[in-house]
Amino acid sequence: MLLKHFFIEKIAHSSYLLAGAKTCAVIDPSRDVDIYLREARSRGLRITHILETHLHADFISGHLDLARATGAKICAPGSAGCAFDHEPLVEGDTVEIEGMLLRVLETPGHTPEHIAYVVVDRSRGDEPIGVFCGDTLFVGDVGRPDLFPDNARELAGRLFHSLHDKLLRLPDFCEIYPAHGAGSLCGRSVGAKYRSTIGYERRFNRALLIESKEEFIRSLTTDMPPTPDHFGRCSEINRRGPALIEDLPPLRPLEPAAFRAAIDDSTIVLDVRSYDAFGSQHVPMAMHIDLGGNFPTFAGWVLPPDARIMLVAEGPEQAETANLWARRVGVDGITHYLDGGMFAWAVHGMPTAHLAHISARELHDMMGGAEGFTLIDVRSRVEFDDHHIEGAINVPAPDLRHRHEEFDRRRTTVLICSTGHRSSLGASILQRHYFERVINAAGGMKGYSAAGFARECLVCDNPHGSRFSGATDSSGPRRGSGG
Repeated sequence: MLLKHFFIEKIAHSSYLLAGAKTCAVIDPSRDVDIYLREARSRGLRITHILETHLHADFISGHLDLARATGAKICAPGSAGCAFDHEPLVEGDTVEIEGMLLRVLETPGHTPEHIAYVVVDRSRGDEPIGVFCGDTLFVGDVGRPDLFPDNARELAGRLFHSLHDKLLRLPDFCEIYPAHGAGSLCGRSVGAKYRSTIGYERRFNRALLIESKEEFIRSLTTDMPPTPDHFGRCSEINRRGPALIEDLPPLRPLEPAAFRAAIDDSTIVLDVRSYDAFGSQHVPMAMHIDLGGNFPTFAGWVLPPDARIMLVAEGPEQAETANLWARRVGVDGITHYLDGGMFAWAVHGMPTAHLAHISARELHDMMGGAEGFTLIDVRSRVEFDDHHIEGAINVPAPDLRHRHEEFDRRRTTVLICSTGHRSSLGASILQRHYFERVINAAGGMKGYSAAGFARECLVCDNPHGSRFSGATDSSGPRRGSGG
């Protein structure tokens, strides 16, 4: 038995290749399937099975692309009602791959249709060696049940039974192979390790230590991280079957005049360059999501799924990278990029807009000055509650799409986040709503504390911590995970 782990940063997605001597299965594949094809080819393996644990909410799965490329059989939860050719699985079903037996457990809770695959390596013994548990059990956490708000309490209760009556009855030495690691919003505070064991999680996973079912339900249905918009779309896309990557149109360059002529009321110009480059000059009314930040999460969160999107990037390679990340979260509407970037745009005499940046020192001086301004902290509530500048108003960056009317467009508005990425996104949203003077606090709260004007934000400074989740208790900060 060979197990190969793949991890995609930013969306914190874990997938796996489980192999015997000649054949293998891919579990919970990413949409860009070349990584599995290369791995299988390099080892002389044939991909015969594609195993899905559930309908993923945070990314588009590659099951159809991989089946097209290999002819492999897709296996998925029977209760998911998938609309493509597949083998529906229920509790007690088995999948055989050479000397390995995978036994199906139904483990609903994170989603209604969830299953897990318990692996027995019969060349070594009859006991389970591991379990592909999808988003039911993570390292240090469990799957969130609130992606279906109307059924959150019911799903939390089902998750409690899936964990205690099924997964925790596996041997302590049984390894767990979850579908996400640190940084995922499918849990509250997923750990940074890629795998663990049932025994270790039984002893040290906080959610599993809650013995009361009612308290477990309460803990997982209150104060949960925000849910990005694409979480409400991806499950259904994965159930129907995503568009095949090879059927999507290629990304094409447009020279400045043609690029400008192609912009209409239904077009979003998306700038993916660094936030300092965006501030220097950008196409008027462009939205900004810095590719150096958590680009896919915010692309799925704020970009309308059916919009026609045209990119401004540093060059073709950066544009292709942005398109890859966008497609991973179901944003398939990117059609063109600006040939020659903003340099060519300027040389052709096109109009530009700008976003002022200020340093931590300049912001501190403004706080003590006579000029009135609005300071919007666009971090998550957990980050804001940990520490913020007195007088700041907390509105997470994506929410400015709907809450911009709460602020005076004519008043100077400064935005701050942890580093400058999210505040630049928020600033671009305000500019699109005709705010007259918007300023980005470069370096964010990390820069502000490094300059000595505030204490360190424990959530912001955690290298493995979520920028969206986390909680505190009597023992101190509960670190989020990743991102």
